[in-house]
Amino acid sequence: MLSTPEINQESLVSRVFRLLRWNKPEGRLILMIPALWAVFLAAGGKPPLPLVGVIILGTLATSAAGCVVNDLWDRNIDPEVERTRDRPLASRALSIQVGIIVAVVAMACAAILAFYLNRLSFWLSVAAVPVILLYPGAKRVFPVPQLVLSIAWGFAVLISWSAVTQNISLPTWLLWGATVLWTLGFDTVYAMSDREDDRRIGVNSSALFFGNYASVAIALFFAGTTLCLGWMGWQIHLHVAFWITLGIATAAWIWQVIRLMQPELPNSSYAEMFKQNVWIGFVILAGMIFGNF
Repeated sequence: MLSTPEINQESLVSRVFRLLRWNKPEGRLILMIPALWAVFLAAGGKPPLPLVGVIILGTLATSAAGCVVNDLWDRNIDPEVERTRDRPLASRALSIQVGIIVAVVAMACAAILAFYLNRLSFWLSVAAVPVILLYPGAKRVFPVPQLVLSIAWGFAVLISWSAVTQNISLPTWLLWGATVLWTLGFDTVYAMSDREDDRRIGVNSSALFFGNYASVAIALFFAGTTLCLGWMGWQIHLHVAFWITLGIATAAWIWQVIRLMQPELPNSSYAEMFKQNVWIGFVILAGMIFGNF
């Protein structure tokens, strides 16, 4: 937690860096993973390197814009939540005007990259924008705002897959379903650390919605992720490497659910499990790449 003198001494670049959450790379990587899943699967494990570069930069720009938009929406709520009170807009280390400028620049970078894509992928990118902009408001009116986030995450699959094939097929939708369910799972885990603060200030989350059954819901989300990934792998005839990594991922998710069922779990455990999903995603990505050979 930053004290007021530390905030005052912090450089503008450092504050913008924190606003974009680049000091917490796991949140950027976990959006990039489904996009990489899609581009490697659609290309049979050998996507064009320039396209991979565009996908990586595009997810970085998009997630950066999403973080700033989220903080603009929540600048008066975040100070009431222990985990978020030191965010630059919440702590007033940055002004609203600076936040808007940073968000516009990030969205402009994403838009420029989108012009590299084919027409279908470009318009899917456009369709994702309202979901990204409205997600932060969902927690005020929708009981499961993580579902809106999951749909936003799912666009990464549709955009990246269609960027290779110029169409969307059954395996695409299965990967989309896996991504939506996986995101619901790991973001519900993340939301469990904020339950008391969210309940006090009156905002919604999937962790509050499912209440005492949150761990059961997470188990079902991860089980659905495994089933969708398995069906997709069978559809496109992935080889043994994919099935090994899917088994490793499934075991990791089972272990997380077992932990979540323990009483009095420290709040730090939820962030730890969220971060574990980054390496789980990369393990699956490795299986998708080598499962094509």
